[in-house]
Parts: sequence; structure tokens; C-alpha cells
Amino acid sequence: MSLWTEKMAIPATAVLHPSRRVPLHLILSAEHPMAMPNMVPQMWTAEMARRLLPDDGNRYEVIDGVLHVTPSPGMPHQSVGGRLYRRLAHYLEQFGQADTLMYSPADISWTTHTLVQPDLFMVRREDLSIGQWKAVKHLLLAVEILSPSSRRRDLVIKRDLYRRYGVEEYWVGDARARTIHVWRPSDREGTVVSDTLTWRPSSAPPDAAALRLDVAALFRDLPASEADDEEE
Repeated sequence: MSLWTEKMAIPATAVLHPSRRVPLHLILSAEHPMAMPNMVPQMWTAEMARRLLPDDGNRYEVIDGVLHVTPSPGMPHQSVGGRLYRRLAHYLEQFGQADTLMYSPADISWTTHTLVQPDLFMVRREDLSIGQWKAVKHLLLAVEILSPSSRRRDLVIKRDLYRRYGVEEYWVGDARARTIHVWRPSDREGTVVSDTLTWRPSSAPPDAAALRLDVAALFRDLPASEADDEEE
């Protein structure tokens, strides 16, 4: 046990990221400034994350009670995300659904102990009309862009989470490999696409053509990777 963990009595489930921990004063609520270390949660809830954690540019997510932190994304990550958003929005606009495509910060929560913020995601029109995050329980598409520090979380932990809650399609963009991993709920292994990704959301009109996404173009001429995004 590290000195930090032993001194603060932080349980294993409250560890955020192997190299990043939240100081005690960010975990304890302002209403209880004298709270003892045993008040640190053994399992995080979505409401704890909303109430206790700072708006500091990091992305905070709770998956099965474990709090995960992702640093602010680097320039390649942002470039890929922006390109993909524009391409998807242009396609969806053809049948009036561009406004169902969203990007984080967000607040997607299926259970008390889950809160995620996909890089990009598509919601149903009926959920959009309610105008509250709590109404969003079904995603037609979720997209994560890999960073070195998020590789295992995006490829394993979130893949399993999104499959569990019926996300219709899950993509993970990998700028280093210049590929997109594609999973559907029925897939065991998924598919790695490096040339053309074909997609047609379930909400598309019957006569709508499928999107044909040029994966190679998506990753072409990206900014150099940033050195401060550490490997897990």
C-alpha cells in the first residue's frame, strides 16, 4: 500500500487512475469540512461524482462504482473527434437527425453507480425532446477516441458496459493504428476497420442510404501526439 493510500485510508475502489488520485479535500463535501477519512466512499455513485468533483477539465466517469479520470484530450484526439462529428452530422442531416448526435461533456447514467461521458454519441429523438440527461437510457451509437491513458478502459471496460446496456453500436477510434474498432451487442470479438466503415442507424428512414466512412481519411495528417498523455 502506498503512503498516500495508507495515510488517507482510500479504499481500492476509490482509486481513479493508476497515476492519478483525487486529494481528500476534493472527495469530501463542502458541508462536512471535518469529515473523517472513513467517509470516503467505498463505491462511487453518479450523484457523488456530480456533487463532489471539480470542473477542472478532466473527465470523471463512474463505472460499476469505480471512479475513473481521463486527462484533457490531446490534439490528435480532438482532431479525430471533430472530423468524425462533422462527417456523422452531415450524414444524419440528410434525414433530419443531426441534432441527435452529441458530444461530451455529458451525463449518461443507467444505474446509481454508473455515469459515463462518451466522446460522441447518438440518442433517440424521443429522448432528445425531453431535454434532460436522465431521460437518455438508449444510445444508438457511442464513440470513444483512444488516448494512451484510456486504452484498457475504452477497449475492455466500456465495451462490456455498453454491451450490457444495449448500446446499438460502439466505435473506438485508434489514431495510432489508424483503425476503428466496431462492436454491436451480439459481437464477441468485434471488427477492426481500416478502410471503409459502413453504418446505418436504426432510426434512419427505410430508404436512407448507409454512411460509408473513409477511415484512412479520418486519421490523415493529424497533429503530433502529446508526450504528457501517459500509458496505463
